[in-house]
Amino acid sequence: MKSSQYDKDFVKKNMMGPNSMLLLEELLEGEQIERGMRVLDLGCGKGLTSIFLAKEFGVQVFAVDLWVSATDNYKRFQMMQVEDLVIPIHADANNLPFADEYFDAIISVDAYQYFGNTAEYFDQCLHGLLKKGALVALAFPGMKYEMNGNIPEEMREFWDSESFASWHSASWWEAILSKSLKINQIKEMRCFDLAWKEWLSSDNPHAIEDRAMLSRDNGRYMNLISLTGRVY
Repeated sequence: MKSSQYDKDFVKKNMMGPNSMLLLEELLEGEQIERGMRVLDLGCGKGLTSIFLAKEFGVQVFAVDLWVSATDNYKRFQMMQVEDLVIPIHADANNLPFADEYFDAIISVDAYQYFGNTAEYFDQCLHGLLKKGALVALAFPGMKYEMNGNIPEEMREFWDSESFASWHSASWWEAILSKSLKINQIKEMRCFDLAWKEWLSSDNPHAIEDRAMLSRDNGRYMNLISLTGRVY
């Protein structure tokens, strides 16, 4: 795996959830990513996915995040020698500062569930920014089956109503996105165990909190979902 070749300490230091490089590598299997494409990395966090896209595919990446500053990400991009390919931007996913039909692809890893989990979001905020036929590739935590907001009693210690509202099943996501996309595939990701294991082994306080959650879940409810498609 290409993602395993990156400095483990650097990756672990900059993870904000399940290893996003690992998720991205599986997400893009079989997809056509060409050098020079203009790619929106939406909810890029500390830039691991943007670095991977630039280094492995040679695309121009617009690395957008609301919670991590553009300056901090720019320093990481310089460190990894991708500053000529990756443009760091601090912006809200609901108000993106780009021209119409600007992007050849949008990629979002472990972020889309926070802002895109309504039937209206894609068409209102993203569709206009994408060229016809543009690639849409999303990976995010989800549920093995739809729970309709009903948190299992044994998980209420870890999930509140607000956070749980962003987690859905693959069939739920397919229903709201198939109106705007020709979906190529939507499935549970194979890398669930490894991606979570690498996150939980870090000393990030949020990772430490998540250890008990994954142990309690014990494979019953949670999964990781990948979806790829093309814009009509």
